[in-house]
Amino acid sequence: MRYQRSSALFKSAQRVIPGGVNSPVRAFKAVGGTPVFVEKAKGAYLYDVDGNTLIDYISSWGPMILGHAFEPVIEAVKLRAESGTSYGMPTELETQIAELAVQMVPNVDKIRMVNSGTEACMSAVRLARGYTQREKIIKFAGCYHGHSDAFLIQAGSGAVTFGAPNSPGVTQGTAKDTLLAEYNDLELVSNHFEQHPEQIAAIIVEPVAGNMGCIPPQDGFMQGLRKLCDQHQALLIFDEVMTGFRLAKGGAQESLGVTADLITYGKVLGGGLPVGAFAAKAEIMNHLAPEGPVYQAGTLSGNPLAMAAGLAMLTHLNENPEVFDRLAKKTKSIALGMKNLLVKKGIPYQINRYGSMMSLHFTDQAVVDFKTAALGNNENFKAYFHGMLDRGVYLPPSAFESYFLNDALSEKDIDFTLSAFEDWLINKKS
Repeated sequence: MRYQRSSALFKSAQRVIPGGVNSPVRAFKAVGGTPVFVEKAKGAYLYDVDGNTLIDYISSWGPMILGHAFEPVIEAVKLRAESGTSYGMPTELETQIAELAVQMVPNVDKIRMVNSGTEACMSAVRLARGYTQREKIIKFAGCYHGHSDAFLIQAGSGAVTFGAPNSPGVTQGTAKDTLLAEYNDLELVSNHFEQHPEQIAAIIVEPVAGNMGCIPPQDGFMQGLRKLCDQHQALLIFDEVMTGFRLAKGGAQESLGVTADLITYGKVLGGGLPVGAFAAKAEIMNHLAPEGPVYQAGTLSGNPLAMAAGLAMLTHLNENPEVFDRLAKKTKSIALGMKNLLVKKGIPYQINRYGSMMSLHFTDQAVVDFKTAALGNNENFKAYFHGMLDRGVYLPPSAFESYFLNDALSEKDIDFTLSAFEDWLINKKS
């Protein structure tokens, strides 16, 4: 495939946008080469500015669970836009989507809409601190909760790719209140509670990690976090920006059978428009302004276009829960197909998957946390990424990112993907 137009557009973008992109992973730094510039998308396909058609396995990093340009979402946005795009005043739509979200999600009474996953996680931690009157939080190496200062401590994903897991600009004062643990390791978490008694407000965790590849929790890990929080009167925050409304109607809480105290959302919730949210029982949420003392606000929070898109998306998922099983089966089919081909070729690998999320790691060691995710052969991954791209398949341009499948993917698309993978393996240079 040729990418002359993408290359030219990237050069133009670099003159006026830092790095030529508005989110770092798009720059292809982890895999090399020129970013692909998209012209349009429909269903399971991306159509770039050079006339190439690509099967999409990132789904806009998760939101497009039903495929691109899903008709009910597009129609809802068009209809709402005719009445204005933003008012800075309440609308009935905000209540409608909040009622539906609370109905779908276990263990929550109220939800506050914001504009991004970063904002949702930042606000949830502030609320946890205000509610518990404690300052410290525990996060896990490789888990990414947005680019708020408190979270850029071994943050995984783009932060790792760019060689600055502890980002310049984050003060020592902020960093000291973020305690770092390893994913799937309960002992380290327990040690933090022992070393900082009555100081830890919350644990924040991706219940299924997606920013060091896809890493599911090992048996007992989430249950152990729940128990530790209960023992030490800390809150458990599930960052479900990726997993919310993707793994099940009720997200990871429903899928894993573990309840959190605070849950953050984004991605699917907005139907492709910028949306975030955080939710909890009324006892916790009532600490938010204007009812309580914990301040949070946003001019475009709950804007009508995003609420219309999100309501159309959630309505379809609520009425068609078979989507989640169907996606899990498609993910399993791709994973098993790749596994069989890799075994034949004798290439060390690990394939992690959970629901409609998965990732391929070129290593013979189980990938269970940030350290083991970093052991993968990155040269193999680069070759794999570009080999699949040349064959018409668009994958995450980083070994530290999860794939996100969408329901528009057909069996024909999956067969094509596996054929492309087999062809790459056959022609792969040793």
